[in-house]
Amino acid sequence: MADSTQKHEDTLIIACGALAKEIEQIKKLNDWPHLKLQCLPAELHNRPEWIPDRLREAIAKYRDEYDQIFIAYADCGTGGEIDKIIAEYGLERLPGPHCYSFFAGQKSFLELADQEPGTLYLTDFLTRHFDRLMIRGLKIDKHPELEEMYFANYQRLVYLAQTEDKELQKQAQAAADRLKLEYVYQRTGYGELQTSLESLIAIG
Repeated sequence: MADSTQKHEDTLIIACGALAKEIEQIKKLNDWPHLKLQCLPAELHNRPEWIPDRLREAIAKYRDEYDQIFIAYADCGTGGEIDKIIAEYGLERLPGPHCYSFFAGQKSFLELADQEPGTLYLTDFLTRHFDRLMIRGLKIDKHPELEEMYFANYQRLVYLAQTEDKELQKQAQAAADRLKLEYVYQRTGYGELQTSLESLIAIG
C-alpha cells in the first residue's frame, strides 16, 4: 500500500485549462488528492497550432519531478502533433479528436456528427465563457460581420452538459438563439474524461 501511495503522489496531469474544473471535481469525488494538476491556458482553444510547443515546454519542465505524467488533451485540432509528442515521451492522452468526443463518448459523438455535420458544440466551460472565447475571442464584438462568416455553415448548437445546471442551460439556449441555430441539450456527465482518469489510477 505504501508503494502505491508513493507512486500516486508522483502523478501529474497536464491539462487544457478548459478541463480544470471538471478534473478537480473528479478528483474530489474520488478522493484522489495524490493527483497533481497543471493547466495550459484555455484560450489556446482558439489557437491550436500553439498547443504542441506549450505542451512540450510543460513536459520538459515537470518530467524530472514526476514518475508519471498524463496529458489531458485530445488531438484538439493539432493535426497529430500532440500524438507525436506523447510518443516521443512515452505518455498517454485523452481519447479522440477533441473534448466534445470524449465528453459525449466516441460512438455517441459520431452519431451526433452524422445526424448533422453542421453542428456547433458547447461544453460547460465553453457555455460559461461563450462571450469571452467565442464573441470577444474571435473579435466578433468589434467586427459583427465576422459572426456570419464564422457560423454561416452551422445548423444547430448541441450543448454537451457535464452538470445539471439550469443557468448554463439558459446561457447555451441564448447562444443558440443569438446564432439562429437549433438548440439541442445532451447531458453527458464527465464521459471518457472520468473513465480515462480512473484507468490512470488503476494502472498507477
